[in-house]
Amino acid sequence: MFGENRKSERPDGLPKVLPPGPGGRLLTGNLLDYTRDHLGFLTRCAREYGDVVGLRFVNVPVYLLNHPDHVEYVLVRNNRNFIKSRGERISLGFLCNGLLTSEGSFWRRQRRLAQPAFHRERIAAYGEVMVECGERMVAGWRDDEIRDVHDDMGRLTLEIVARTLFGVPLGSAEFVEVGDALATISQRFTGRGGVFFQVPEKVPTPGNLRFRRAVRRLDGLIYRIIRDRRASGEDAGDLLSMLLAVRDEETGEGMTDRQLRDEAMTVFLAGHETTANALSWTWHLLAGHPEVESRLQEELREVLAGRPPTVEDLPQLHYTDMVIKESMRLYPPAWAFGREALADCEIGGYHVPAGTQLIMSQWVMHRDPRYYEEPGRFRPERWGDGSTERLPKYAYFPFGGGPRLCIGQSFAKMEAILLLAKISQQFRLRSTPGERVVPQPSITLRPRNGMRMVLEKR
Repeated sequence: MFGENRKSERPDGLPKVLPPGPGGRLLTGNLLDYTRDHLGFLTRCAREYGDVVGLRFVNVPVYLLNHPDHVEYVLVRNNRNFIKSRGERISLGFLCNGLLTSEGSFWRRQRRLAQPAFHRERIAAYGEVMVECGERMVAGWRDDEIRDVHDDMGRLTLEIVARTLFGVPLGSAEFVEVGDALATISQRFTGRGGVFFQVPEKVPTPGNLRFRRAVRRLDGLIYRIIRDRRASGEDAGDLLSMLLAVRDEETGEGMTDRQLRDEAMTVFLAGHETTANALSWTWHLLAGHPEVESRLQEELREVLAGRPPTVEDLPQLHYTDMVIKESMRLYPPAWAFGREALADCEIGGYHVPAGTQLIMSQWVMHRDPRYYEEPGRFRPERWGDGSTERLPKYAYFPFGGGPRLCIGQSFAKMEAILLLAKISQQFRLRSTPGERVVPQPSITLRPRNGMRMVLEKR
């Protein structure tokens, strides 16, 4: 479809220039190449064809955008002309009208209602819970033990979300039920289609049937907790209490049970999976870079002097913060996202017809040699030596951007730094000899077969 620059006619007779891209198969276009290797295919396309790449997935036109200005155009300057991509709307439909999936005026109202629950001051109160959960986890670790660290990080961040959102304690039946249901839901996105191309949920495949049962289980739990909390009128100091209390400044109305369910489901899914992956990849990178690990330890000794980290320590944990930033550059938990054009527009000099699906990939952009010296190298110092201060704004966007910037950004960054500091104080994590860790671009970027590592007690 897009082998070389193509032109079509505008109503005024002037040419519409379409972007270049790789030739594809007659029926499926570029879909098979994409599904075989999401990350490699998108990277090759960006390097070979430039800032705007024309693709076709069966009969759907898709543009890959590989320039910070183009990302900013979609997310900020003309954001009302774009909605979530068709694939994301289908795949994430079970989130209904949560902040991740809703659009237009409804999304703007929900964002306005939910924002106070995620203010920095409110989030800071959860720091103690995060560190406490981390302490409990490492209390069960043993020197020279081999563990699936990705699984451990998932359980840890799930406990933190469960406690800060709903006040659900570890070990309760509710916690086990939430963990099992979320694991089943996440598995739906680990196939070749990822989050962008899924068999519609209504098709009764075995995977879809398991997925529906998991969503029903989670729904039942969430609605039960909401009903009990409304009946008690208790302010438990968690996010649910805050969401129950907020009122729209314009109408005076609060959230319905359905709106609360949608936001809770979104926080459960996005709030634990992303941070778990960020931490997992950080352990992987530290194990291969002892000089970085050594400098991290030096900072932790100087700032903390052996005591657990607190929210008040965050401004002094500069290098710890740089380690997390660099890890999220190389292995961004949100590795790509999509949008759909509502009306014709132009990006980078190329015509974008209404209905075109756009892909913007943090994985591709964060490793672009135009913006990063030695882009494949894990070098946290780049975030403190001034070199990244010259970056275009959307050369690094692990949390998205524009009006739809991730509402949980402050929560996630604080959680990752506190947990990295706490766990690193007590254990060094070494790679398991002979084990190859491969990224799997699912709903988030996770290690394909987990991440087995050797624990070394300090």
